[in-house]
Amino acid sequence: MVEHGTINSYAIRDMGVNGSRSSISVASNSTGFAGVDGNLDIGPTDLTQGTLTPAIISLIPTVTNVRYISVPQHTFRGTIDSYEIGASFEPTASASVTKGEITFGGTDAIKFTGSITFTPITSTSPASEFWGIDRSVTFGTSMNILSSTAGIVDTGTTLVLIATDAFTRYQTAIGAVVDNATGLLCLATEYFANLKSLFFHVGGTTFELTANAQAWLCSLNSLIGGKTNSVYLIGLDFINGLAFLERFYSVFETGNNRVSLATTPFTHATTN
Repeated sequence: MVEHGTINSYAIRDMGVNGSRSSISVASNSTGFAGVDGNLDIGPTDLTQGTLTPAIISLIPTVTNVRYISVPQHTFRGTIDSYEIGASFEPTASASVTKGEITFGGTDAIKFTGSITFTPITSTSPASEFWGIDRSVTFGTSMNILSSTAGIVDTGTTLVLIATDAFTRYQTAIGAVVDNATGLLCLATEYFANLKSLFFHVGGTTFELTANAQAWLCSLNSLIGGKTNSVYLIGLDFINGLAFLERFYSVFETGNNRVSLATTPFTHATTN
């Protein structure tokens, strides 16, 4: 997605609380935003550097910055107690039905099950510049797909992406072929029933991405140029995108410099 335009300052009011004057970019032209009015960036703040001209070294406060930080020269003080964001998504069977929630300044206990696993932001660049974590991946109970490496957790990425070498091992293990129309792996329906889970090992906890969670929703195949009755798999460098986050609760903690994950009631959902 690309947009170009001007930065304007507005007073934000939400949940009955007046916010400080916040900068909002108004695009004069854009690409990649079909069907939406804009996007809400939640950080990290360092990613804004280089996006403002001529002050290319300046940082632009995110929505979370404005809600958390007390600004001495204004009467406004932060409206959230913790410098973090909780994100909840659910699998959906329709492109028009969106199921998501963002909690500023904390977590929503009804959106996850069990305990939350906390893991520090990776020190490995460039993942360290984003919501980056270290993790490894196995296929089934014993086959190593990806040794411990750095990557990111990203609400703005649709699929689950893994490194090319891991992708190749995964493809070989399941017997899938690359579909030219979609660019995704296509698996014969008779093999889908025997597809094993992928296990993501993060911060000492294992998170299971079931076979059902690995498949692009069949009812939405037409949106990616696929065939109605085919099975396409959500899989290239390591990014845990929306397809992963629909199954797990995530917390992005700027204050503690870490990303946290937990299971949800939809971790083992059979949406397909």
